[in-house]
Amino acid sequence: MWTHASWQGRLLPHPLPAGERLRAYATWCNAVEGNTTFYATPARSAVESWAGQTDPGFRFVIKLPKTITHERRLTGADEELRAFLDTMEPLGPRNHAFWIQLPGSFGPTDLGALAGFLRGLPRSHRYAVEVRHRAFFDDARSARFLERALAAVDAEWIPFDTTALFQRPPTSDAERDAWTKKPRVPRRSSALTERPIVRYIGRDDTAGTVEGWGHWIDTVVEWLREGRSPTVFVHTPDNADAPVLARRFHDEVRERLPEVEPLPEPMPSEPLTLF
Repeated sequence: MWTHASWQGRLLPHPLPAGERLRAYATWCNAVEGNTTFYATPARSAVESWAGQTDPGFRFVIKLPKTITHERRLTGADEELRAFLDTMEPLGPRNHAFWIQLPGSFGPTDLGALAGFLRGLPRSHRYAVEVRHRAFFDDARSARFLERALAAVDAEWIPFDTTALFQRPPTSDAERDAWTKKPRVPRRSSALTERPIVRYIGRDDTAGTVEGWGHWIDTVVEWLREGRSPTVFVHTPDNADAPVLARRFHDEVRERLPEVEPLPEPMPSEPLTLF
């Protein structure tokens, strides 16, 4: 997302060479979703550049390629998985978790494949799973079986909270598009590990987004008080102001817990001048 067109020249300096854009984004937020890896594994040199542009404490949550999760459905993909993990190796400590997003058709009857896949993963990394099949949210037995498979390897369950998005009919083209693509599932906010990850999508109007994240402010504050280290990603359908909103979310948490470290000062979007 650090190359998002609407941020260039408005939130981030423009133009910037490709090898500097993530560095600028990292002055706004200290974590990023690696979503493009779902479509294609990047060159190792690109991943080396990502590492070079960020501090060791920066968090990448990198999505596994769709060839593994959607096409192979976690079976018979050993070669693709090894190549992917090798490519991501330069991130080192920045690799906060590998994000295993499963298709909406991946349901309770597929849990055996998930459990086997998770058991075969290297223990040198952390993993987090996002499911979209409704049964995992509506059927307590299916949810327990999923939690058991995750707990066996200390993997997290990533909630994707879309309740604010679907609270009222869409009012923009981006919201209408999101309505056709985002999962409509109940909110889930139980952490399984010490490093919970939250994906939240609000509305294109700031008020609707802020109104919808109150639950997560309370939850994140509670997690922090418990000694957990959560990572929260704030989206809107058009993502035009996502970095600003992420910082506002962080500020609201710090109002409750002043000991939480502040985010860095954003890089100016325009060159500094003397006059």
